[in-house]
Order: sequence, then C-alpha cells, then structure tokens
Amino acid sequence: MTLAADTRIPSAGHGLLGDLARVLRAHLPTLRRARAGAEAASPQEAVVRALCHDMRTPLASLEAVLGSLDRAPGQTRELLELARAQTAHLSSMLRTADASGGTERRTRGTRRLGDVVRAAVGSAGLPRAQLTVDMPEDAADVAVGDARVQRILINLLENAHRHGRGAPVRLEVTRRDGWVQLALGQAGVPADRVVQHLSTSRPPVDLTGLGLWSVQQQTRELGGRLVWAHEGDQFVLTVCLPDR
Repeated sequence: MTLAADTRIPSAGHGLLGDLARVLRAHLPTLRRARAGAEAASPQEAVVRALCHDMRTPLASLEAVLGSLDRAPGQTRELLELARAQTAHLSSMLRTADASGGTERRTRGTRRLGDVVRAAVGSAGLPRAQLTVDMPEDAADVAVGDARVQRILINLLENAHRHGRGAPVRLEVTRRDGWVQLALGQAGVPADRVVQHLSTSRPPVDLTGLGLWSVQQQTRELGGRLVWAHEGDQFVLTVCLPDR
C-alpha cells in the first residue's frame, strides 16, 4: 500500500512552547522556498499564517488570566482552570498545524495500518473514552508507507475533538476491492460547513477548516477520494485510499 506514517507521537515533556517551536521549525524553511518560487499559498505558508491569526486571542486570554493571579488570590482555582483551558486550546491548534503540513512523506520500511491508527489516536486530543474504533485484522495488517495517512487521521480526530461538542466519535477502518476506507462518524456535525472546507482548493486564512482542507489535499495526493453521507443522526466522512 502506498500509505505509511512516520509522524511521531508528541512527548508530554515537550510542553506547549516546545511544540510551537517544533511546528515552526518544520514549516519555515519550506515557507521561505515557497515565497521565492510561487505566488500561491503552500500548505506550510497556510499553516504559519493560520497560527499567527488564531493564536492571538487565546494567548491574550492566557496572559490576562496569569496576570490576574496575584490580584485575585481568592479566585486562584478558577483562574488556573481558565489558564488550563486556554493551554489545551493552543495545544489543539498546534496538533492541527503539525498534521496539516510538513515535508516528510516517506520513511524506511512500512508500518501496519493498525499501528498507524493507534499512533494517530494517541497523538490527537480526542479523549479515548469518546472514541470507538472498529478495525478488523485484515485492515489492521495493511502495510503503510506514507506519513500523510497518519496526518489525515490526526486531522480528522482533532477536528472531531475541537468542534464535536463532546459527541461520541466512531472510526471504522475497512479493506475491500483494492481500497482502504477510513470512515469517521459523529452526530451534530455542521455538514454544510464541513463540505465547504473539503471542497475548496484554497487554504483558509485561519485554523478554522485548515485540518479538513489538509485532509482533502493529502487524500488527493495519495490518489484517494472523499465520500460523505448522513447515517441516521451522524455525519460520516470516509477517506478512501488505494491499496496497491
């Protein structure tokens, strides 16, 4: 299969600033080359631009909360909870940015798709108790050779985490007739907005929709296609990738 993932699982010891530095280091060299050779926004340029746009508000909120700790000693617990919420929001942004760009695509050897799925689940911010994974052995044993597969999965899971309002998520991985299908279902999804992000050829100016835009770009690069449908109260997005 032309699929395999090499995106590393972030270490808990890196911290928010370490993650930010890592994302910028991964994207800035390519961004400089893109500016020198083309006018159209590259994925790397879109990531940096989106980060600069979207991180201003949570960073300002975090700064205000931390600045209030000394002035409001009786509200320390509430202020710390607000600070944790803003930090979690920033971390989610960085996970989306990290999975939406970068230049590494292939590595030595292959990995089982089952291992790729587990790595993506561990890297995304979606609580494990919120997610159900259905993956038979024949699908789990597919050999994967491209890092974009894991990035696609992380973006789908991170999008469900950030915008799904805590609704349960189901990931179904199947293999049939020369294709591997990654189907993610969740109730309460704003389908029109999702389809819009999946259909546009231009990257968004902020992180809203960046992950979904990246999913459709990387799926197309891998020779795959996207299918979406309503199944009961759930919106199901399926990434179909060739098994060759």
